[in-house]
Amino acid sequence: MRTAFEAWAAREGHITRRREDKPEEYLVYETQRRWVIWQAALTHGAKAAAEAPSKFAREEQKPAVTQDEATVRNRVLNEVLDAFSELDEAAGMEGVLKVIQGLKKKQKELADSKA
Repeated sequence: MRTAFEAWAAREGHITRRREDKPEEYLVYETQRRWVIWQAALTHGAKAAAEAPSKFAREEQKPAVTQDEATVRNRVLNEVLDAFSELDEAAGMEGVLKVIQGLKKKQKELADSKA
């Protein structure tokens, strides 16, 4: 597990040198923090896989996303990103709520026009 982490960290430009007094810890705080996150993610993933093995079984995997579904997902994602990119940083939560309400209104209008 540590070898995979260090390979990833090196590719990402993190310093993977360990402390001399505590060889299980990294010298740089950010690398140590990412190592702890890496371990937590793997532990959580292993726990989730053990609790619900049918979710992760290869035989029962859902079919891959079709091209149409992927196109729709990308279009929706781009709409959401565009809506939030227009948001003023000073708007705070009120601005976020306005963007969400605007997206919901746009979705409702599209549904009404199709019906």
